[in-house]
Amino acid sequence: MHTLRIVRPTDNLQEVAKMYQVGLGLQVLGSFENHDGFDGIMLGHPQSPYHLEFTSKAGHEAGQAPTPENLLVFYIPDRVEWETACAKMVESGFVSVESFNPYWDRNGRTFEDVDGYRVVLQNSEWNR
Repeated sequence: MHTLRIVRPTDNLQEVAKMYQVGLGLQVLGSFENHDGFDGIMLGHPQSPYHLEFTSKAGHEAGQAPTPENLLVFYIPDRVEWETACAKMVESGFVSVESFNPYWDRNGRTFEDVDGYRVVLQNSEWNR
């Protein structure tokens, strides 16, 4: 099995990391400061084959998400678990938004972070 790391820059490193920790229940797996001018925080679940890394570089502006279709999608088939997860997203500072692609609103909810990047919580199984 391969491990997937998704990396993206932010101008709000600590705030974004906290949002994803609280909203998605992710844990800090590692962090670094001033590594060739970059700071970063890796979040995930220790047993999962994926994690997110958020980075910032002094003197460099990362800006906002380039489009509303930059999505992370999490499939949560259990209705109660999904509703709880949606509430945690709002608690953590994510804003509930209408999805650019209406498909995601049929069985899910879309949330936007402080940088304009979006996370979809889909109340269904992922079918290959």
